[in-house]
Amino acid sequence: MDKTINLKGITWNHSRGLLPMIATAQRFTELHPNVHITWEKRSLQQFADFSIQELAERFDLLVIDHPWAGFAAKTKSIVPLDRYLSDAYLKDQEENTVGQSYESYTYDGHLWALPIDAATPVAASRPDLLAEKGLQLPKSFDDLLALANKGLVAFAGIPIDVLMNFYTLCCSLGEDPCQNDDAVVSTEVGVKALKMYRELASKIDPANFNRNPIQVYEAMTQTDEIAYCPFAYGYSNYSRNGYARKALHFHDMISLNGKTNLRSTLGGTGLAISAKCEEMDTAAAYVEFVGSPACQSTLYFESGGQPGHLAAWKNEEVNRQSHNYFLNTLPALQRAFLRPRYYGSMYFQDHAGDVVRDYLMNGGDETQVLSNLNGLYQQSKTLVLS
Repeated sequence: MDKTINLKGITWNHSRGLLPMIATAQRFTELHPNVHITWEKRSLQQFADFSIQELAERFDLLVIDHPWAGFAAKTKSIVPLDRYLSDAYLKDQEENTVGQSYESYTYDGHLWALPIDAATPVAASRPDLLAEKGLQLPKSFDDLLALANKGLVAFAGIPIDVLMNFYTLCCSLGEDPCQNDDAVVSTEVGVKALKMYRELASKIDPANFNRNPIQVYEAMTQTDEIAYCPFAYGYSNYSRNGYARKALHFHDMISLNGKTNLRSTLGGTGLAISAKCEEMDTAAAYVEFVGSPACQSTLYFESGGQPGHLAAWKNEEVNRQSHNYFLNTLPALQRAFLRPRYYGSMYFQDHAGDVVRDYLMNGGDETQVLSNLNGLYQQSKTLVLS
């Protein structure tokens, strides 16, 4: 009789993060009765902040955020998956990446997690509220401000999301952030992005500065006060019938210049294996199962997941069940900005959002904001493995 193998995993606390892992673990056990996989969950904030090095000491499987890739490469706390998954499998994954999702988990020539989930900030609306008020989806930044003047706009305003959306505005103004060692962005583009962001922020309910994307979508679906969100990490759960009180529709984002839509900052999650795992082959077989196009397009999606394989994004049934969430937002994913992933990038990400959020809430001198960001950025570049 095969020996019993027990694996423990850690993911994040949302239907999109937890339920597909439980469902795939259950099915994997049914196919491999000697394997038992249990999943625990952590908050969305802990998911963004908590060191994967500490988690890898306690768990065999980790659902992680791609900015940890550089940290993982330095600490060797998780294993390179290219040592355990076949070349043919990885080629399919790379060719069917959603945007730069596959690349986002590669660092120093290795793949540190498999992109099982793809996301970027996209626009969301309550079509019923817009129709009731005789309003159209905004197409430009001026349209967005006009809608915000009516009190119908929200965006996620906690520090991490504020920073990601600052990146979005910089990218959309023609300059990707963090491309040199001295400055996050040029003064010209940085000041313009901050001023635009502050103008919009001054027109939204201050309560939004305590909301992550999930909380924004809950506010949009549980009340009838918010008709539009211009950018927040998309959650296809809210576009499915029966998940929330009212279904949201998701869209590509507005244009700044009438020609090119906003370019947002890539998110999503990857499935990684701890270097402390004692059953590498079994863990790798489970990772391969979860990321397969068949699982991604059926069991993974149907259990609340937001797939990372392009076949699922283009799947007719997946889109039918989600009001075309995936086809409507795929263009935004395909052009999304890949944020920094160097070893110290998480230090910068953890602190820079507070600087931008404070400016949005209270105003201030934009050049000083940029100076503070540059100081944090330069400091993060000096961090070394201790």
